[in-house]
Amino acid sequence: MAKKRPQTKGKQQPQLTEGEIPVVGAREPCPCGSGRRYKACHGRAASHAVTELVRRPFEGLPGECDWVALRELVPAATVALTLKDGLPEGVPSVTLATVLPMAWPALRREDGSVLLGLQNETASGDISRDLADTLLRALDAEPGTPVQARRAPADGPRLQDLLDPEGPFEPVVHTGFEFWVPDAENATPEVSASLERANAAAIPTVRLTGVDSAYWCETPEKNHLRWVMPHAEERLLDALARLHAAGTSSLGEGTRLVGSFRAHGLTVPVWDLPSGVGADDVEKPAAEFAERLAAVLDSDAPLSPEERRARGGLTNRQVTLS
Repeated sequence: MAKKRPQTKGKQQPQLTEGEIPVVGAREPCPCGSGRRYKACHGRAASHAVTELVRRPFEGLPGECDWVALRELVPAATVALTLKDGLPEGVPSVTLATVLPMAWPALRREDGSVLLGLQNETASGDISRDLADTLLRALDAEPGTPVQARRAPADGPRLQDLLDPEGPFEPVVHTGFEFWVPDAENATPEVSASLERANAAAIPTVRLTGVDSAYWCETPEKNHLRWVMPHAEERLLDALARLHAAGTSSLGEGTRLVGSFRAHGLTVPVWDLPSGVGADDVEKPAAEFAERLAAVLDSDAPLSPEERRARGGLTNRQVTLS
């Protein structure tokens, strides 16, 4: 029988904080210094964070529907954010941006202000936690530096913990990405090239003023209205089916309700519009549609055969974005 080797105490590894622990191979020693394999130590929490999907990551934030729109539908927009505990010293403002140059997760400008990018790949199933981690690191970053991506701690705060729940959320839609830099003419070659590529790919988009979270956009063949709605999906689909079967789901002559997106737990009905129909042209029809929708949303009457067929057609034309 082989003799058991005497156990010896190795040199104690320095303990790392949760946010400093890098990702390593599952069978490698955990960088935290525990002596266990990564998959049995901090890799377990990291794996759980990656796979656990938060269906409505922006729920509870002011402007949840606009958060979804800016994450999935709007090319260029910014929103001033209000922090629950106020701005730290040396940080004059915090601004949410759909996209940042070179796809940076965040940027601390030379003047200390912070830009937080929304349309970035995230490492976990909770976009809110990932964005909160990026925001906290941006607040502490040196002025004039971008913040790099990383996996957020599984027990870290979420945006709901950092942002003022009573603060305003008023998106400003831009025609391009010049908001990236205060002085575009003196930007670095890398930023200038990224700015040029982003501007070339941006689809003209306008946020309607008469209804909440509805965005008109222009494409080469036809225009569209994409409207993020807060209602429960099943009830909203029933209501849309009732209007569709009654012939009252359009936004005027030549327009058509063609389906919907699913995005971050919310439903986004989509209308096709003739290429000559601009954002101003659909302001009044959209407000009138909102009234028709409100009138049928609370109906518990069974769907008629025509309404069931209309609902089936709408369901078949749903596309999941997230």
